[in-house]
Amino acid sequence: MHKGNELPYGPRPRERHQGSVTLRRDAVGSTTADQGLLDSRLRSEWKTKDAWRALRILSEFVEGFDTLADLPRAVSVFGSARSKPGSVECEMAERLGSALAQAGYAVITGGGPGVMEAANKGCSEAGGLSVGLGIELPFEQGINQWVDLGIDFRYFFARKTMFVKYAQAFVVLPGGFGTMDELFEALTLVQTRKVTRFPVVLMGSEYWGGLLDWMRDRMAAEGKISPVDLDLVCLTDDVGEAVRHIVEADKALAVERQSVEENAEAAGQE
Repeated sequence: MHKGNELPYGPRPRERHQGSVTLRRDAVGSTTADQGLLDSRLRSEWKTKDAWRALRILSEFVEGFDTLADLPRAVSVFGSARSKPGSVECEMAERLGSALAQAGYAVITGGGPGVMEAANKGCSEAGGLSVGLGIELPFEQGINQWVDLGIDFRYFFARKTMFVKYAQAFVVLPGGFGTMDELFEALTLVQTRKVTRFPVVLMGSEYWGGLLDWMRDRMAAEGKISPVDLDLVCLTDDVGEAVRHIVEADKALAVERQSVEENAEAAGQE
């Protein structure tokens, strides 16, 4: 069996995915769908092309909603695509994926290499459902081999909606700009109560400690956030603690929902 980029007749050709379309070799363009939508230098196209783009965007939401609607409880795991196999964060991600699967959760990642692949691998080998939400990039990564259910997106914002909508929690391992983007979007959604009881776990205290210190000493100290906002984050190096935090939040939400349903039923009988 050939895995990853290995082929029996040589290396895989240059490839890019645009939704359901696969482009290879000279057919690979120089721009992505997001660039076409967001580049202000293309104002001349706004009246002629953006209406069609709106339909394409709608189709991405429809396909994502339809494909993921029957997912079991799931956790979105983020981290660097550049992390090497055997690194501390990849080993942690693999153990995390396994522990989440054993706790009954599907694992959702960006479907790429590095930390994402490690989390998908841990989940898949433990018998869980391993999900990958890929994205069209100038440097195509492709969906890793451990993904059981994969979707390729053209637009970041459609993809990011799926990460939040179908997850009960976020776990964020060491990563770069994309990882930070997902982290702060999750914190913003929880802080503004767009989502409720949504655990955000940071794994890697040495990596994230400086950021949390800055958030406390500058952001909170200067009133840019409330001190209680720092409690939205659980920082740990322990996979077991991370999973317990998620499970306990899940149970608390279930109790809340049951209480709301019982109160509504009682009010209806009055």
